[in-house]
Amino acid sequence: MLELTNINSTFNLNNEVKIPCVGYGTFRTPADVAEQAVKEAIETGYRHIDTAAVYGNEEAVGKGIKDSGIKREDLFVTSKLWNTNRGYEQTKKAFQETLDRLQMDYLDLYLIHWPANEKQFGDDAAKINAETWRAMEDLYNEGKIRVIGVSNFMPHHIAELIKTAKVAPAVDQIEVHPGWPHTEEIKYLQAHNILVEAWAPLGGQGAKVLTNPTMIQIADKYQKTPAQVCLRWILQQGILPLPKSVHKERMISNQNIFDFELTDEDMRKINLLPNLGGQCADPDEVDF
Repeated sequence: MLELTNINSTFNLNNEVKIPCVGYGTFRTPADVAEQAVKEAIETGYRHIDTAAVYGNEEAVGKGIKDSGIKREDLFVTSKLWNTNRGYEQTKKAFQETLDRLQMDYLDLYLIHWPANEKQFGDDAAKINAETWRAMEDLYNEGKIRVIGVSNFMPHHIAELIKTAKVAPAVDQIEVHPGWPHTEEIKYLQAHNILVEAWAPLGGQGAKVLTNPTMIQIADKYQKTPAQVCLRWILQQGILPLPKSVHKERMISNQNIFDFELTDEDMRKINLLPNLGGQCADPDEVDF
């Protein structure tokens, strides 16, 4: 981990594209706030910006990027395909609509937001995921996306997908935070050379991660905040965190995670924390 010295140090993906090791998340950032928040995030140093069609803020994120004055090629921009647009033709159409809203002519990373599951689609779920992925592969081969990946896919979804995939997923963005460590899933993904990105790395709405006594005790030991400890814990596992804040001082604070290292014992203590809240959804049970 010592080679990571700041938020724009990079991980190498399985297609050799480099990705900044900390991203700026925009989940639940309303459109009327997102433009200024993204501009400020870039001003404070972030070069990796994460959004999604379902967030309803792609247009504002695109404007914030333009407002920043930073060259497009100096940024790493991610968006995601929403569940109502799965399937080959719909995926291609939805991707173009995302580009139009962002006012861009390519994406660095595009993800399938959630896997189609058997609860909703029965035996057709795997076929739907395969057809969606085929569209992603075509967009990738056309040079419209630099990297393709998935989100909220568990190992069995990945195993099914790669039966027919011609391009292996490079990224899987899943919920990871203290109390929801996804330890076995992460081992599987990393063994398959898939980079794990952590959404809700600080626990998300209603979670008690940042007020947990163990997290506070460890943070005090390093003279850091519980949020900084969360992000460091994630990074030390070789996972890319996507912290989200609309407050400039927290955007800056979330970057100050490279001047300390958690001991193995402190990593273990955090690994063993019980569920502290968060969305914690089972991708096989969601019906949205």
